[in-house]
Amino acid sequence: MTFGFAPPPTTSLATATGGTSRHGRLLEPAEWTAAGIPLLRNPREVVSGLHSRHSPVPSTAVIAVLGPEEQLVASASFSQPSTSADGWEYRNALLSRLRRVLPHDLRRRTPVRTAVLLYCREGDERWTEEDGAWMWGLRDACTLHGLRCGAYITLTHGGWQVLGEGRGGRRPSSDSRPQRLGDTVAEFSPLALHTGGGAVEALRRTAAR
Repeated sequence: MTFGFAPPPTTSLATATGGTSRHGRLLEPAEWTAAGIPLLRNPREVVSGLHSRHSPVPSTAVIAVLGPEEQLVASASFSQPSTSADGWEYRNALLSRLRRVLPHDLRRRTPVRTAVLLYCREGDERWTEEDGAWMWGLRDACTLHGLRCGAYITLTHGGWQVLGEGRGGRRPSSDSRPQRLGDTVAEFSPLALHTGGGAVEALRRTAAR
């Protein structure tokens, strides 16, 4: 799959004077990459697991949190109309769901849990300003909830894409029928994250309800 730029949609954040988003509430792909977002070792399994749990359709966001031992400890999904593409609104929507599924870690000096976001939308896999607004919202929501900001993944008709990494696949897609949890690689194992510091523990795929 390719990684590029799509023309701004009619509901984009661009202003009439040079393409800057309102209040600057989006992140460009280069800014996202430079932020040192931890890489997913098995993004296909992450996407398949979240797809099976939440059955996302276009305009559905799925926020998932990885615990200190790299296990999936909580997830939530919700619908967010793309007509209101604004990082501020996306941040508030994400923060609201995070507060419902787990307590914050603001008392810790450094984050011990990581949030990743899967967004199902129309269009192709190329970055859009809507994606940039979700990236901004995810990063800010993580800061306000005491989490580490993790991967941003899009799910479209053509498949899935980890933006900023150039990795993706054709299945699942926004048109795919969700698999049963028991059919997805031994109940989501093994799964791991790795950061610039090297390999980490295997990620147990269990979700808190």
